Amino acid sequence: MSGLSGLNKSPNGVVVGLVQLQLPVVETPAQLASQTQRVVDMVGKARRSYPGMDLVVFPEYSLHGLSMSTAPELMVTLDGPEVAALRAACIAHKIWGCFSIMEHNPHGMPYNTGLIFDDQGALKLYYRKFHPWVPVEPWEPGNMGIPVIDGPKGLKLSLIICHDGMFPEMARECAYKGAELMIRTAGYTAPVRHAWRITNQANAFQNLMMTASVCLCGSDGTFDSMGEAMVCHFDGTVAVQGGGRPDEIVCAEIRPDLIREARLNWGVENNIYQLYRRGYAAVKGGAQDCPYTFMQDMVSGQYALPWDGEVVVTDGTSCGIPEPTREFQGNEPNLLDTSTPASLFKEAA
Repeated sequence: MSGLSGLNKSPNGVVVGLVQLQLPVVETPAQLASQTQRVVDMVGKARRSYPGMDLVVFPEYSLHGLSMSTAPELMVTLDGPEVAALRAACIAHKIWGCFSIMEHNPHGMPYNTGLIFDDQGALKLYYRKFHPWVPVEPWEPGNMGIPVIDGPKGLKLSLIICHDGMFPEMARECAYKGAELMIRTAGYTAPVRHAWRITNQANAFQNLMMTASVCLCGSDGTFDSMGEAMVCHFDGTVAVQGGGRPDEIVCAEIRPDLIREARLNWGVENNIYQLYRRGYAAVKGGAQDCPYTFMQDMVSGQYALPWDGEVVVTDGTSCGIPEPTREFQGNEPNLLDTSTPASLFKEAA
């Protein structure tokens, strides 16, 4: 039920557009500035082509391409010109926007960061990728949690990035915190196409939420990104799906009212509810325990696979990333939970 990709928007609907952005080459600050303008222009295209669109979503690496460069002159800050331009585009076109930046980290390797601005220019979601695609990606692991926000029309939404979606625990965390729509942005290339499709569907079905996912598209002369935008219903079926055409905007209508109805009324396969109430038809309230060894071991710091000591690839040296010497510094509060930098978190004057 997509309302013909949002052309027939229902009173309860939220129209989401997924931009299969052409994979760019960004090796210089001038190219970064040019690519930023290109994303801004695509926000305008989204608004013109779908007047009823509420949220436009750009893939991971939209500004930087797939070079994996950590050159300081290419990294972005929240108060820099690139983020200011993206924010201004949302204000100018009165649309929510989801964007990707490689964020400068003064304490280590850069972060792979996702931002969502509302149609008034307020930063509503700030997320750092939890699971970089090791051993290829050099990014610092996310340290600010997985936020869930009130999106357009009160739709509860979350954002994860690319490889995050291969971990069912990520989708479960989003849904557990109330997400009705989980966005997944990516720069994946063709070898991951099958896994991309089945995880997007499984993440939706297992959590009674919708998923909206999009990759970069086309070739940069070295890599071929696949596009493959897709929106999945909470029953795991595909609502809409794109192909491999660069710069195509794939649209769908999200119906939060139907998601909420299913979460309250489904008996069979209401899996996120039943996870903590095993066998409630046999025992009152179900078994409310934690029978999973891996969960208990993670909490106690004892997580270890039976084959742990035999794993061959355990750092990024095979991909040219120096062996790290600094340990993870732990989590910190999300900047949206603090007062700084306040100018980004407010509506435009």
